[in-house]
Amino acid sequence: MAFETMTDRTDIADQIRFTRETLGIGRTEFANLLGMNAIGERTVRGWENGEHTPTKKKLNDIAMLVDRIEKQKQSAPFRQDISQAAKFTFIDLFAGIGGTRLPFQRLGGQCVFTSEWDKFAQRTYAANFGDIPNGDITKIKAMDIPEHDILIGGFPCQAFSQAGLKQGFEDTRGTMFFEIQRILAERRPKAFLLENVKQLKGHDKGRTLETILSILRGTNESQVDDGVPMSEDARHALSEKLNYWVDFRVLRAADFGAPQNRERVYIVGFDKDYYGKDADFTELFDWPVPPMSPTRVGDILEDLTIISEDKDRFTISDRLWAGHQKRKAQHAKKGNGFGYSLFNEDSPYANTISARYYKDGSEILIDQGKLEKNPRKLTPRECARLQGFPEDFIVDAVSQCQIYKQFGNSVCINVVQALAKQIRLAMKSAR
Repeated sequence: MAFETMTDRTDIADQIRFTRETLGIGRTEFANLLGMNAIGERTVRGWENGEHTPTKKKLNDIAMLVDRIEKQKQSAPFRQDISQAAKFTFIDLFAGIGGTRLPFQRLGGQCVFTSEWDKFAQRTYAANFGDIPNGDITKIKAMDIPEHDILIGGFPCQAFSQAGLKQGFEDTRGTMFFEIQRILAERRPKAFLLENVKQLKGHDKGRTLETILSILRGTNESQVDDGVPMSEDARHALSEKLNYWVDFRVLRAADFGAPQNRERVYIVGFDKDYYGKDADFTELFDWPVPPMSPTRVGDILEDLTIISEDKDRFTISDRLWAGHQKRKAQHAKKGNGFGYSLFNEDSPYANTISARYYKDGSEILIDQGKLEKNPRKLTPRECARLQGFPEDFIVDAVSQCQIYKQFGNSVCINVVQALAKQIRLAMKSAR
């Protein structure tokens, strides 16, 4: 029944609920698709309860939503091929824009569940994969998540990062690990891959990482402090001992062919209960050997000489360039090397791109002295290349500000690709 023929509030409420459930998304995600504000979830709930009705324009938007999403799914460059049986299944937690998903999908895996709370990252993810991620993972019951072979997730790093406050488990973002733990306890996937910033290794003198590893291994004796914020489901799940073989390593993007000095902690685990006592993953799993092939920043750069001055959004202004130079000089007087970093096409690699890159580009500026111009920021496409994303990855589903944030928060695909191959090899060998 079309919305325009409806007059009864109950009929409209039922059709809105049917539309949302057809899309397989929650009210928050539904509101995001309609471009609603922060209280959009509450408004959608009111529509579905028959408390009030949308405007005619909003009703029209809702009516067109299913067709719109279907068209987007069909045009998504990395939509899953469901015509062939999947070699394995996996879930993608704290998915961002899908940097961890893509390598596992390339190996023949089928993503059966994904979660990402940021509405802008959801848009980029949907544009590329055709799937709308579920929202806040803390609001999703573990039993409602499909069974899967591999869990992958780069749990929020701000609580441990150099750029953050380094509060770890005292920061609610740092406690997202416990959401992973409760899903592991409920679904017991055969393997997992987790990712975080290098600083996790040294946080709280190594005790934070050791807590994480002991929980994954099921060797934790003490309870997590009651003051650590987490959901009741997550705290209850801590009483269910896991039994994974676990190892971790810090890997650098530049060692895997990406011209970026990006170091991240990767944690790999295999379920010992599933594979049995005879499976020795110290022998079965090998960390990928970095090819250590030479890298060059120029390999990821676009030719911007053809861009007219009035359309050049990447060359920084005189004022910003003067500010960068002033701050660097001030830091130099203090005896430190803080401040902007300048690279050219012959530089072997750039600094780590961060989520704050959109603000001033200071960590990676490209020298344009030969053109007699101020340095410039990387373009969104160059950021994608820096992280190993393929050329057909859509980078304009959101604003430039948001896409910079998204690539800064993403993983380097080169590294994940190498890890995914080794995980799959170990799983096959252990059968």
